[in-house]
Amino acid sequence: MKILILGGGGREHAIGKKLLEDNHSVNLYFYPGNGGTEIIGKNIENHQTLLELGVFAKKNAVDITIVGSEIFLIEGIVDIFQNFGLKIIGPNHLAAKLEGDRIFAKSFMKKYGIRTPKYDVFYCYKKAIHFLDQCIGSVVIKTNGIAAGKGVILAHNKNEAKKALKTIMIEKKFGKSGNQIIIEEFLQGKEASIMSFFNEKHIIPFLSALDYKKIGENETGINTGGMGAIVPNPYMTNSIWIDFQKNILEPTLEGLISEKLTFFGFLYFGLMITSNKVYLLEYNTRLGDPEAQTLFPLMKSNFLDVIQSSFLSKKVSIYWKKLCSCCVVLSSKGYPEKYKSGKIIIGLNSLQDPFYIAGANKKQGNWITSSGRVLNMVGLGNTIQEARKQAYDKVKKIQFENLYFRKDIGS
Repeated sequence: MKILILGGGGREHAIGKKLLEDNHSVNLYFYPGNGGTEIIGKNIENHQTLLELGVFAKKNAVDITIVGSEIFLIEGIVDIFQNFGLKIIGPNHLAAKLEGDRIFAKSFMKKYGIRTPKYDVFYCYKKAIHFLDQCIGSVVIKTNGIAAGKGVILAHNKNEAKKALKTIMIEKKFGKSGNQIIIEEFLQGKEASIMSFFNEKHIIPFLSALDYKKIGENETGINTGGMGAIVPNPYMTNSIWIDFQKNILEPTLEGLISEKLTFFGFLYFGLMITSNKVYLLEYNTRLGDPEAQTLFPLMKSNFLDVIQSSFLSKKVSIYWKKLCSCCVVLSSKGYPEKYKSGKIIIGLNSLQDPFYIAGANKKQGNWITSSGRVLNMVGLGNTIQEARKQAYDKVKKIQFENLYFRKDIGS
């Protein structure tokens, strides 16, 4: 079987490793891939348009394509591949708006009674400023479009909120993503990520994860694509899980079917757990990163069987190891803003699985950094503490210039 995986980070390396672990004979293609994916499959070289990727998949008789990165989804790759008669895991262009268009997603939540923080939408900078003058306390300001996971700013007071508005709407730090914004009520609580598989009829949730989004320890500083994660999320109690199913998962399924937003693929629920309720902050229509890297080492089920079940119209259950997992992201100092690449990585060859390459390539026998997030160190254990120790023991084996990581993942 030939499988094409779209994306070039640690998540895509993790998808590929899991597929190979379960099915030794699969042939993997990646676009654009990285140094890790090159070892387990074949990276498609040269820049490819979405149409060219469709032609490649058709020409090479690719059986299934798995979309890792949201960029491809929002640009409509699923529609293109389906027009070619190709099997692809991911939402069509309209359903991908659940991630790519926050105003669209919020309207969907409101229509189907999905519990979410109160919010207001603004297209005009002056009107947004006027609204902030009436606000008391903290607010969350979000770009309408995607911004590589960085378009969400928590403002603790009016000055911070006005500064964030200026950054988004006037200075255009996030480009067109900031043409419209959402100002949302701030909820005090703990975040949770629940990824799931959607087969057009059922949403099958994975284990809960706790994602560490901020660059600084104790969740300080600016948002990143994710600096680490643990599974299971210790704040996801049985009562909160029941609340999530009743007030978020079930009405989401109803809405997806009613609005004809059905697809074969992944649905990610970004949640906030308060003292006694859970709220939906956002949807993603693909696997999270680094949550996927934290979850796959715990998945007992054959991942390819899970994916193929949708095309075969079979209901599937997903089974998990009774272990805990901790992922620590090693990054280039300066990420998510300015950072330098091209640094030699020492110690990579001494690592034992699970670990994943996010932004590194092999050149002339040396591993070289190539991106902001470079490596994902994963530890497993009977407790989060055991998993955390194993992950940080792996971190100690790695060296490169301008190496940065958070020291509090899972603490």
